[in-house]
Amino acid sequence: MANRTTFLFWRIILCAIAGALAPLSLAPFNYWYLGGVSVAILFILLHNCTPRAGGWLGWCYGLGFFGAGVSWVFVSIHEHSNASGLLAGSMTALFVAALALLFALQGWLYSRFFRNVAGFCALWIAFEWLRSWLFTGFPWLYLGYGLIDTPLAIFAPLGGVWLLSLYVVLSSTLLVTFFKRLKHPLQAATILMIVGLPLIAVQQHQIPRSWTLPVGEPLSVMAVQANIPQQQKWQRSELEHILQTYVDLSLDSDKVDLLIWPETAIPTFYPKARVMLSPFTERLEESHTAMISGIPTVYIDSEQPKGKRYTNSLTLFAGGSGNYDKQRLVPFGEYVPLERQLRGIIDFFDLPMSEFSLGSPDQPLLEAAGSQIAPFICYEIAYPELVRQQSLSSDLLLTVSNDTWFGHSSAPAQHLQIARMRALETGRWLIRSTNNGISALISPDGNISTTVPQYQQAVMIGEVQRMQGLTPYQEWGIKPLQIVAGLMLLFGLFTAPRRRQSRKGF
Repeated sequence: MANRTTFLFWRIILCAIAGALAPLSLAPFNYWYLGGVSVAILFILLHNCTPRAGGWLGWCYGLGFFGAGVSWVFVSIHEHSNASGLLAGSMTALFVAALALLFALQGWLYSRFFRNVAGFCALWIAFEWLRSWLFTGFPWLYLGYGLIDTPLAIFAPLGGVWLLSLYVVLSSTLLVTFFKRLKHPLQAATILMIVGLPLIAVQQHQIPRSWTLPVGEPLSVMAVQANIPQQQKWQRSELEHILQTYVDLSLDSDKVDLLIWPETAIPTFYPKARVMLSPFTERLEESHTAMISGIPTVYIDSEQPKGKRYTNSLTLFAGGSGNYDKQRLVPFGEYVPLERQLRGIIDFFDLPMSEFSLGSPDQPLLEAAGSQIAPFICYEIAYPELVRQQSLSSDLLLTVSNDTWFGHSSAPAQHLQIARMRALETGRWLIRSTNNGISALISPDGNISTTVPQYQQAVMIGEVQRMQGLTPYQEWGIKPLQIVAGLMLLFGLFTAPRRRQSRKGF
């Protein structure tokens, strides 16, 4: 009994360690191979588990996975809401434990119904997709992001980040199976062929490297990174100083086609901002420079308790027309679930501008500098399907953010990597403008063309190219992969080995 307890204890510890390895395959660490190692360890540890054991091992894997991957939540709570280290740590732990329940369910389902490669891989993709919409979604830490700087990234326009995730999971589990079946040459050869075919295709250039084509002349872009401290941002006494800072940093903007200020760069509503910035915007109009800035917007709405609703928005101040209201809000940062019960308990539930409402899902694109621009605010760029749908009629992507919330954690690097994948999936140039970094211009192949140092005031100037055409992922989205995953689930279900009689206990 003691030996069995010790064995189970070490399996639990190994699961947590395996989970913690997976985020190391992503930015800022970029040890891409650790994603496959992590998956392989979990696959081995779930072998012949009871459903109950599979659920517990999956949960422990999730604790390591999200504990290592989203520990930056602690920074947001501790540094920006006056929460003690103990309280911030407890809330972060609760958040991680709740997310880990998804891996618990994944482990239980696998151990109960499948226990084979097909079922394991299909469930993994199904749960990555589930995380993109369940409870508004948390589409973070997809394993496919780790392949952004490998030759396999060429497959992202075919099936998005989820196709790359499937390759990571499928190749790692098949390699485990290969070493278990060395005595079966035909099976081993089949497994090696499945793992190696994509690499051969890349080597032989059988997959087109570009699905979209440039149109028109390049556009010159200036993105201002003002590095305004979060504590200063919403103080009314600082408004004039903040606006002047942005204007001073934008002095040469009359020499470019497009000027971008980041998320909520203007911490007041449009009518007041328009008056305060009129001398500057008039100069931009004269030079035919388009200006887009993040700004909160207020609407009269009789259905709201206060007769108004607020949105986190992007607005054109010069050189074009259009306004975009954010469609995916960050819980507690931009709205408070169970608001009546939680408001006032601690400062974290009363953060500035945490009363935003959702924008409409059918908003038009922004028109600026002769471009049809698909806009995304902060967290939205992490939603593959949202970006895909918004980008269908666009020729340029724009995302603005204020990653000051995350301090010197891994979140800004993860956020940038996600943005790079969206550019690659859609075959379009992407402008990323942030308050304190990482600002960047990203080419359709997912590479960074221009960037500026993080955590300091800087002005990023470069060129982007409008693109036309659609990638296969833009046309079809995740549906083909859902069909493949569904077939794999059916195959895995009907070929699952007969489960031995469950032993009592764990």
